[in-house]
Amino acid sequence: MSKRQRLYWSLQIGGWFLYALIQIVASILASSATSPERIIFLLYESLLCLLVTHFFRVFMMPSRWLTLRLGVLGLRTLLSVFVLGLVVYFLRMPVSLLLNLFDAEVAFDPARIFGLSSVYIVIFFLWCVLYFTFHYIDQYNKSLKYEASMVQIELNNLKSQLNPHFIFNALNSIRALVDENPVKSKQAINQLSTILRSSLAADKKGLTKFDEELRIVKDYLGLESIRFEERLKTEFNIHPDSHDYHVPPLMIQTIVENGIKHGISKLTSGGIIQLKTHIEGDKLIIRIRNSGQLTRTAGTSEGLGIKNTKQRLRIIYGDDASFRIVNESGNFVLTEIVIPPRPRYDVTVGRLYARADEQ
Repeated sequence: MSKRQRLYWSLQIGGWFLYALIQIVASILASSATSPERIIFLLYESLLCLLVTHFFRVFMMPSRWLTLRLGVLGLRTLLSVFVLGLVVYFLRMPVSLLLNLFDAEVAFDPARIFGLSSVYIVIFFLWCVLYFTFHYIDQYNKSLKYEASMVQIELNNLKSQLNPHFIFNALNSIRALVDENPVKSKQAINQLSTILRSSLAADKKGLTKFDEELRIVKDYLGLESIRFEERLKTEFNIHPDSHDYHVPPLMIQTIVENGIKHGISKLTSGGIIQLKTHIEGDKLIIRIRNSGQLTRTAGTSEGLGIKNTKQRLRIIYGDDASFRIVNESGNFVLTEIVIPPRPRYDVTVGRLYARADEQ
């Protein structure tokens, strides 16, 4: 028996046993001299309800009732519980006859049939509501797990693209130094190993602390400053509360790398990278400025880095995060990233959060 079946039978048996217990207690309170026959009859009634609801479920499952539209399902349920109420009422009679509790005049009284059948109809309707609710919650949780697994696969694919992209560019930078300045190239290799060690640790966490991402960015800029020397200048203006946030690993580094590759490296006099953060409400605003201009050609050649960043933000934060990259006056490109305090998808545990507006 599967875990799901065990849960079903536990709820069925436990629920109808509780119903029998309530009936017996109510009978004892209503009459101080409740007979053993009456107690046996109430136990039989609960067993009968258990069997009827089980066979009703067996009937529903092949017919795929749970995939029907709500209106159709509601109509079928109302008709079914009406029939079930009448069925249980008349199936009680043989046992009441055996226990000498049967009174034909009372049993076949239309008012009695309507009244007691209505009670069973309400009980069976509540059973259906509980059963359908449990099913829909279970299906919703399954869909969340499935979506989360798909999201995790997509994130892993994005990260597997990003690391080779970063390593390739870093190695190109070091290659340019090998013949020109062997000492600096050795220094660059040491810095690259530090960056890789940090980035690999960050990858395992899914999200990384802003402090750790900032350290990778500074290591990367240190590596690039060996190549660009005085042509590359950097400025940092970090809000103290930024350290409370988590960001996708290598996200800021990717934007900085993009600014150097498509902006500063194409300027004879070099340029500057500015990284500034501040808090608006409960969101972290990250602004990265680099010298240069965003052209249509550069925009399409950015491809992997920018597209990757947008996809990861969309997956992890949904519509709560935003990304934009625009030209500014004074020959600058501004990249702005807005990070909410809580992700929609927790990449650490592979869980997709269900927000009220998505239910």
